[in-house]
Parts: sequence; structure tokens; C-alpha cells
Amino acid sequence: MIYLYLVISYLIGSVMFGYLVTKMFYGKDIRHHGSGNVGARNAGRLHGKKAFVLIFLGDALKGVFVVWIARYLEFSEPIELLGLGMAIIGHLKPVTLKFKGGKGISTFIGGIIMLEPLLIPVIIIGFLVLYPFTKSFTFAGLGAFLLIPVFLVINHTGWISCVIAGCLLVIILLAHSGNIKERLNR
Repeated sequence: MIYLYLVISYLIGSVMFGYLVTKMFYGKDIRHHGSGNVGARNAGRLHGKKAFVLIFLGDALKGVFVVWIARYLEFSEPIELLGLGMAIIGHLKPVTLKFKGGKGISTFIGGIIMLEPLLIPVIIIGFLVLYPFTKSFTFAGLGAFLLIPVFLVINHTGWISCVIAGCLLVIILLAHSGNIKERLNR
């Protein structure tokens, strides 16, 4: 049953709201515009706040949904996190778009907050503290995410869950490695 859940989590992650929303509302294939990324950030740059919000929420709900399914099936927290990881991988490498997807941030945020709602203020405060120093949404957001494993340890979350959450962060950081290098070179 767990293997089926993980496959379904990947497939849920492969539903690309950036592609669907821009195709339905704007008649465009987002992969051929802006940065070519199918995520909310590229859509927001191209089509404004409404597109950003719709795509962010759609992608975040993928993370929420896979964690909710795991809880409904009474899987353990590490399995919930593995399901979230599969949804993120589905978002990064979606079978639906020939394995060229987004960066996984929205899906990660939705799932990690569903897993532990107390992370909302941790992420927001981390972002607000880091942004004035970095002047970059990317760096401030990714830096705030680094507080997540620290919070989980302090919150007495099991070590396996902390390790899996750390691995998910590594996946997110690797997905953003191009952006990070580009910003550091400026």
C-alpha cells in the first residue's frame, strides 16, 4: 500500500498548474515564455498576481493533498514526508511534461505546513529577518527553509523525519542551484 501511495504522490506532483492555468486562461504554453519554468514565479512575471496566486495555491495544494492522504491512511510521519518528497520530484520532473517541471517550492511549502502548521511563523519570521540582508526573495526564502530542520529537532520530531525533511531541503536547493549561482555571480 505504501508503494502505491508513493507512486500516486509522484503523479499528483506531476499535475502542473503553471501549465494548466496559463494554457486555460491565457492560451499560452508557459514553457515557451519568460524563463520557461512552469512555476508560479514565472507565471506571475508574465501574467501578474492573479496567475501567481492561482498557480502557487494549486501547486501548494499538491503537497497538502499528499500529506492528507497519508494521514487518512494512517501512515507514519516519515511516510508522509516521503510522499511529499515524491510529489516534489513529480513537480520537478513531471511525466506529464516530459520531465521538465518547476522548482518545487510551492509544493514543499504546502506539504510541510500541512505536516506541521507551527512552521508558518518560523518560515515567515526567517524570511523577514533574512530579506533585508539578502534583498532577494530566493535567498531569504531558501534561508528561512533552513530553519525547518532546526524547528523539527527542537519540537522533538523523530530523527528519521528530521533527516527526510533535510533531504527534501537539499532537493529544493539543488533545484535552485542555477538561480543561486546566477545571483551570487551578480
